[in-house]
Amino acid sequence: MGDVVFWTIMRTAVVIPAMWILRSYINFELWWVICLMSIYGIIIHPTIIHYKLFEEKNKDIIESTLCSSCKHFDKTAVLCMKYDKHPTLESLPCGGVDWEPGFSEVDSDLRQN
Repeated sequence: MGDVVFWTIMRTAVVIPAMWILRSYINFELWWVICLMSIYGIIIHPTIIHYKLFEEKNKDIIESTLCSSCKHFDKTAVLCMKYDKHPTLESLPCGGVDWEPGFSEVDSDLRQN
């Protein structure tokens, strides 16, 4: 996930100065259209694509590992928060020793009622 965020920031750091420089060469009304299209085409759309690839790549880890049901697991980063390591299908950061059950939405609904 950090890779997705990093490249989004890098693309933004290139697009904003480029649009600022381009502002003096293009008619103002046309500049707004080019600016909005550039932001979507260079920043937003590639970020959405990379995020979907990230989700697809980590789908098996999130759905079928012991880590995904642990309270120390962060699904958004696919990270064991206790060991600060990424689990894989072949290895778990704690080896299953420090696994603690996570709380699901069903559990939280039952506690509220």
